[in-house]
Amino acid sequence: MVTKRQALRAVVLCLVLVAAVKLLLSEYRTERKQKLATMDPGSFWHPGPKVKEAVTVHKSEDINSLFNLAQKPEVPEPPVKKEAGTAPLETSKGPARIVHLDLKGAAPKVKYIKQIFPLFSSLGADGVLLEYEDMFPYHGNLTILRSPYAYSMEDIEEIKSLAKLNKLELIPLVQVFGHLEFVLKHERYFHLREVRAFPNSLNPHHPGSVALVKDMVSQVMDCHPDARWFHMGADEVRGLGESQDSKNWLHSNKGDVGKMFLNHAVSLARFITERRSGVRVILWDDMLRKISPATIKESGLQDLASPTIWNYLKKMDTDGIGTLISRYHEAGFKGIWFASAFKGGTGIDQRWTPLDYQLQNHLSWIKVMNSMTKYPSITLHGILLTGWQRFEHHTVLCELLPVGIPSLAMCLQSLKHGKCQGNYSSGGRQVEVQICVIYSICTVLLMMVIHVHVDIFANV
Repeated sequence: MVTKRQALRAVVLCLVLVAAVKLLLSEYRTERKQKLATMDPGSFWHPGPKVKEAVTVHKSEDINSLFNLAQKPEVPEPPVKKEAGTAPLETSKGPARIVHLDLKGAAPKVKYIKQIFPLFSSLGADGVLLEYEDMFPYHGNLTILRSPYAYSMEDIEEIKSLAKLNKLELIPLVQVFGHLEFVLKHERYFHLREVRAFPNSLNPHHPGSVALVKDMVSQVMDCHPDARWFHMGADEVRGLGESQDSKNWLHSNKGDVGKMFLNHAVSLARFITERRSGVRVILWDDMLRKISPATIKESGLQDLASPTIWNYLKKMDTDGIGTLISRYHEAGFKGIWFASAFKGGTGIDQRWTPLDYQLQNHLSWIKVMNSMTKYPSITLHGILLTGWQRFEHHTVLCELLPVGIPSLAMCLQSLKHGKCQGNYSSGGRQVEVQICVIYSICTVLLMMVIHVHVDIFANV
C-alpha cells in the first residue's frame, strides 16, 4: 500500500510539473504577443488591442499562492486579536462571492477546513454559507437532531476563527419549512409532518411546528453572535396544503397556498430579525415565484428578508431571470441574492463535476449581474456558489467536495475577473477561460497531493 501511494504521489507531482511548464509557455506566448502588438500598433490599419497585464500577473500570483498553500497546509499565523464589539468582516467591493458548504453528508472535518478556507480566500471568496443540517451540536430537547458525527462547540469556534483569519464571512443556514428530513424522520416529530408519509415538509399550522424551528434557529444564532446574515432556507416545500390542517385553512382563505407559505415565512423572518438587531434574513426564492408581487407586498416579507434567485442550468434563461428580478422589485424587495452551483447540481449520484457545465452556468450569471444596472433601486448583495452534497437528507451522495474544488476554482475566478467587465464577449472570454482551466488543473493536482494521506470526511 505504501508503494502504491508513493507511486501515486510521484505521478501527481509529474503532472503538476507538466501543468506548470505549460503555464510558463502560455505566459511567454502572451508576453511575446504583447511585445509584437507594441512594436507594430498600426497593423490592419488600426491600433492593436491593449492586453490587460493584470490578468497575467494575477494568474502567476494565484498559482504561486497555491504552491505555498500546498507546502504549508496548516494555518501558519495565529488569529489576530480583536477588541470586543468589533464590527463583522466586510466583504469586498461589489456583490459578495459566498461559497456554500452543504453539510448533509460527507461533511468536512475541521482539519480539512483548515486547508480549504485559505484556498477559498485566495480564489476570491468573501464568505462561506454553512448549511448545518444535522452537523450542528444541538442540545437540550433538540439533542436527538445531532448526527453521531456532528461538530462540537469547540469545532465550530475553531471554524469561526479560521473564517476570520482568512477574511471569510460566515452565514449560517437553518431550514425552517421544507427539507426538514433530518428532523421529521424522528418518531418524536412525526406529528409535525405536512404529509404523514413523507418527512420533508413541516405542517405550518401545528402549534409545535413554529416552536420547534424557532428553537433550532435560536441555538444556531447564539453560536454565531457576529453573523450579519442568516439564511432560513424555505425552498421546495413539497406537499404544502395537503394536510387536513392546511386543507381547513385553505377552505377559509380562498385556497391561497402562496399566502399560507408567506404566513410561516414572515413569522420566522420576523423572529430572526427581532431576536438580534441588525441581522438580515435570506431565503431561497422558488416558492415565491408562484406568488404575485401584490400578495408578497401585503405580507410584509419584503421588509424582513432578501430572496435568492437560484438557477443551476448550463443554458439558463437569462431573460426569465430578468423577469423574476422585476417581479421582486415590484414586490418591494430592497435587495436580492443570486445562486449558482459549482457542484452537486447536475446529478443525484454524480461522481465527477462537469467543468464546462458549471462554467457555462456562471457565464450566464455574469451576464445577469452585468444587467443589474437596469434595476438601480434594488441591490445585488452577492452570489451564493452552491455545492450540494445530497439532493435530500436520505438520498445518495453527489460528487464529493474535493472533486468539486477544481470547479469551484474555475467558477470563483470567472466571477472575480468576468463580472461587470464585459470581457467574455470576444477574445477576452478565451483568455479568461484559459486561465480558469489552467488554474483548475493545478488546483486539483495540488489538492490530490495535499490530501492523498488524509481522511477528511466526518460521515461518508
